[in-house]
Amino acid sequence: MSNHVKIILMNLSLISLLLSNFLVIILAIVQKWDTSTVLLVYWIQSIIIGFFQFLRILSLKKFSTENFKINNQPALPTTKTKLFTAFFFMFHYGFFHFIYAIFLFNFFTNQSVDFTYLFLGGLIFFMNHTFSYFHNRIVDQEGTQNIGHLMFAPYARIIPMHLIIIFGALLGQSALVMFLLLKTLADLLLHHLKHKTNYSLNLK
Repeated sequence: MSNHVKIILMNLSLISLLLSNFLVIILAIVQKWDTSTVLLVYWIQSIIIGFFQFLRILSLKKFSTENFKINNQPALPTTKTKLFTAFFFMFHYGFFHFIYAIFLFNFFTNQSVDFTYLFLGGLIFFMNHTFSYFHNRIVDQEGTQNIGHLMFAPYARIIPMHLIIIFGALLGQSALVMFLLLKTLADLLLHHLKHKTNYSLNLK
């Protein structure tokens, strides 16, 4: 695939991410979502991110294990390593979000949740990350990704994301919108850094 096509796909992925975030923010403002609905929609986005990252690791054909260890031993780039990494990530990431869900439901028990909005918000993010997943698969097939970096990358994205949203929720509805915009900015920055790194690797 030519570098020109790669740049077009990267830009489309960026536009998709931007649109999905703004659609959810507009829905939150127009429909006057309460903080529990907002937080759960972004919790769903995090689950979607983890799901596609799990699939991405499983779909790797070739990968690097540089500086990556399993049980304090250097890992080899084998199918066994790939399977172990994918399922360990799924368990660890899933448990993290299970605990987080308990926190959300206990902290916001006094607020009602509209499941229609949860579904709609989740669907918007699912479409965005589906596109991103297929774009990433093209990148992975033409380059050599570090499997350790892929395993830890979602945490680097979702932890700041949820800290931003939680602080916004604690400060009230008006502040929450500002924090959602900051979350979108953080998303775009991390997206740019990720794809810039991938693009540089594939030029080598």
